[in-house]
Amino acid sequence: MGWLIAGVALAWIAGEFARRDAVGELERQARAGAALHAAVLRSELDKQRAIPIVLAGDPDVSELLAAPDAAAVDRVDRKLERLATQTRAAVIYVLDAEGLTLASSNWRASTSFVGARYGFRPYFSNAMRDAEGEFYALGTRSGRPGLYLSRRVDSSGGEPLGVVVLKVEFDALEAEWRASGEPAWVTDPGGVVLVTSVPEWRFRAVAPMDDRRRRLSLTDLTLSPGALSPLPFQTPDGDRPRLVRTAIGDGRPQTWMHSETDTATPGWTLHLLTPERGVVGAAVNGARGLTLLAVSLLALAAALLMRRRRQARARARAEEEGRVELERRIDERTRALREANLALNRQIEERRRAEAARELLRDELVQASKLAALGQIVASVAHEINQPVAAIQTQAETAGVLLERGQTDKAQGVLRRIGELTGRIGAITQDLRLFSRKAPSVIDEIRLEDAIQGALQLTRGRLEERGVDLERRGDGEVRVRADQFRLEQVIVNLIKNAAEAMEDQDDARLILTVAREGDRVRLIFADNGPGVAPEVARQLFTPFVTTRANGLGLGLVICRDIVAGFGGELDLVASDEGATFVATLRTA
Repeated sequence: MGWLIAGVALAWIAGEFARRDAVGELERQARAGAALHAAVLRSELDKQRAIPIVLAGDPDVSELLAAPDAAAVDRVDRKLERLATQTRAAVIYVLDAEGLTLASSNWRASTSFVGARYGFRPYFSNAMRDAEGEFYALGTRSGRPGLYLSRRVDSSGGEPLGVVVLKVEFDALEAEWRASGEPAWVTDPGGVVLVTSVPEWRFRAVAPMDDRRRRLSLTDLTLSPGALSPLPFQTPDGDRPRLVRTAIGDGRPQTWMHSETDTATPGWTLHLLTPERGVVGAAVNGARGLTLLAVSLLALAAALLMRRRRQARARARAEEEGRVELERRIDERTRALREANLALNRQIEERRRAEAARELLRDELVQASKLAALGQIVASVAHEINQPVAAIQTQAETAGVLLERGQTDKAQGVLRRIGELTGRIGAITQDLRLFSRKAPSVIDEIRLEDAIQGALQLTRGRLEERGVDLERRGDGEVRVRADQFRLEQVIVNLIKNAAEAMEDQDDARLILTVAREGDRVRLIFADNGPGVAPEVARQLFTPFVTTRANGLGLGLVICRDIVAGFGGELDLVASDEGATFVATLRTA
């Protein structure tokens, strides 16, 4: 009887020790598995977080937000599309300061974000306020959950231009977790499941929701009726792994080791269930059986001890293999992130070179436009010069007659008149020479009237030849920030376009108005010609769009770029008759 009592007592004690040992081993495995899953999640998020930061400094994105046009939108759309494909991002898009989507990687899709407003989303308001934001939510169009990473884009002066947003969907990561056979899920600060390898657990809670948990969680999402209900098992409290029992999917209830760890995202906690697979029960039963056999058969004690040692070595090897595998996977993720960063840096450098080439091409187009305009006004300038030349000939003959008569005083007056006419011819040719000169643009304080008079000196003959009545309104005695010769080119181009539009029109009239509004000056060109058709007006400032048979469609594009370079704007505004162009400049 004593032997039986001692054997049972020793068997029970041995079983408890074995239980604690098996549970401890499971805890270590669970912690290692949770750390591995968290490292994979952290690596994926770190890679995605780098993308909005890089795009916020991209010159194409800044240019789009500063001056949106069709070419900039198309360029950024295609860049975001390539980047989303390369980085496995769900969608990348650019919002202006009002929350309007200007460009998106899904611009080709029927669910394109372009034109949609997302100013009401927290990731937009947080980024505009704090320069960056993160927010997990359901997509308003796709209905798919994901993490939105946002970054504010600032101008060179520090003014907010808009926000770059990247949405991360965790389908691939959840599939990897599912393939491992260990259920994993991530909860927010309120305990709501956001990312999970078990789809039916999504948006369920680790504990019944109360007011405090709802304030911390995503209660503003539009969820299904079963959302926010507790998980089918009690989630243990505390950081220490605990055993739980639940059924996954349609399977039978099993025992799992629950473990949790923090992630790189504040407030997110990763949970992992490591299958127990009967290890604890087997260890307990084995220990008790071994103890009973040891008490009854001491000869078998040595063999049993050897078996336990082999098991310990196997567990140590498994731990070492798990650690090596963890380090390998972390190295792979780090290497992938480094390669992605190098690729992004190469793309940025290529964009810088392309921008420099574009600036050079624009200067060449400006000079070509000036020479083309110069060729068209040469005939009218020649007509303008012929008048003073004929007058000089007449005045010279008159001076000769007066000198023969001895009327030297009158002859001197005639000679002074000849000098004035010669000065007029010199002024016209000087304006032609300065207008055709190719020089770097220097923005300075200039007198607006000087630019207007320089342009009129070149175009007055053309207006008179075509019978266009020029009317001046407003005072041009105001100083603006511009380059005089390039501003003259803009004025010449707009006057020439108006004159050509009113060709063969009996009552042709062009009104040139100078209006000052605060720190801006509006230079208005209004004609009474046939105007601009609505379908042409919508794309008037698009390259190679023209209504003339011999036109290239670059004049207005170049003029708008020139005025934009001064910090101003050039637009076609609605009018009751004819066409009205307005060039807005900054006052000095």
